[in-house]
Amino acid sequence: MIGFILILVSAFFFPGIIVRTKSITSGRKGSGILQPIKEIGVLLRKGSVFSNTTGLIFQLAPAISLSCIFCALLVIPFANQAAPISFEGDFVFFSYLLGFGKFFAIIAALDTGSSFEGMGANREAFFSMLVEPAFFILLATFAMFTGYTSFSDIFSHFFVTGNNYVLIYSIIGFYLFIQIAMVENCRIPVDDPKTHLELTMIHEVMILDNSGFDKALIHIGSYLKFSIYGALMCNVIVPAGWNIFLQIVLFMAVQIIFAIIIGLIESFRARNKMNLNPKFILTISSIGWIAFVIILILTDKI
Repeated sequence: MIGFILILVSAFFFPGIIVRTKSITSGRKGSGILQPIKEIGVLLRKGSVFSNTTGLIFQLAPAISLSCIFCALLVIPFANQAAPISFEGDFVFFSYLLGFGKFFAIIAALDTGSSFEGMGANREAFFSMLVEPAFFILLATFAMFTGYTSFSDIFSHFFVTGNNYVLIYSIIGFYLFIQIAMVENCRIPVDDPKTHLELTMIHEVMILDNSGFDKALIHIGSYLKFSIYGALMCNVIVPAGWNIFLQIVLFMAVQIIFAIIIGLIESFRARNKMNLNPKFILTISSIGWIAFVIILILTDKI
C-alpha cells in the first residue's frame, strides 16, 4: 500500500507545482503550491446546483468517475511490492477502468442537453480513442520485453532482463507516458485548461454545468490521474530492486519533475490547432509502434 499512499500524497502537491512553475516562468509572483488544494477545500464545502435539464446520470457521474480512478490506482505497483490488485493482463483492466470513468464523464456532459457540452464530449471521446492504441502498444512492448503481462511482474522484471536496450525502452516509456497523460488530462498541446474560447475548449466545456462538491471530485480525479501516470514513469526508469527508502525519494522526485515538465510545456508551447490534434496523437502511437517492432526483431519474432 506504500505506492497507493505515495500517489495520494503526490497528487496533493501536483497541481500546485504546475501552477508555481508557470508563474515563475512568466515572471509573476503567483499563488502558493497549496492554492489548488485550498480551492478544492472550498468547493467541497459548497453544495451542487443541478440544471432542470439534467438527470440522475449527471448527478452520479463525478462520483463514479472518481471511484474508477481510485480503483485503477490499486493496480499500480511500487518497487518490489506487488500492487493491491494484480493479475495477468491487469493493464487492460487499468485502461478500461479509466475508460469507464471517462465514459460517465462524457454521457454526463450529454445529459445536460447542451450542444456546447456535447461538442466537448465528442472531442474528448475522439481523442481518447486515438490515444488508446499508444498505451496498449507501449504495454505490449513491455510485455514482450519482460515476458509478463501484469504491471507488477512487468516492472519488477523490467531491469533484470539483462537486455542492453533497457535504457532505450525506459526513455521511450517515460516520453510516451508523458504524452499520453497530457492527452488523457486534456492539457497543452491538445487542450488548454485555462481557455474559455468556445471553438477550442474540450474538457473545460464538459464540466461547465458542474459546481461545488461535484466539481471538486472532478478536479481531484484529474490530479490523481496525473500522479498515476507519474507512478508509471517512475516504474520504467527506477529499478524495482533498489532500497525502498531510495525508491520513495525517487518516486517523489519523478512526480515533481513530471509536474515541472507540464508547467514548462504550458509556459512555452502553444496549443495545437484543433485539426492538428489527431495527427499529433497518432504520432504518439507511431513511436510506440517503432519500439514494438524493435522488440519483435530483438526477440526473433520476425
